[in-house]
Amino acid sequence: MSWPELISNLGFPIVVSLYLLHRIETKLDRMIQLLERMDDSTLSET
Repeated sequence: MSWPELISNLGFPIVVSLYLLHRIETKLDRMIQLLERMDDSTLSET
């Protein structure tokens, strides 16, 4: 197997996985911020 074949076969799935992990991480960060804001607002109401 040549180097270009290895890169194309192994590189593409790795790049796609890293891209998806980055997207999930940013969405999780946003979710955490929203949950913390909700928690702060419920604590201030009591």
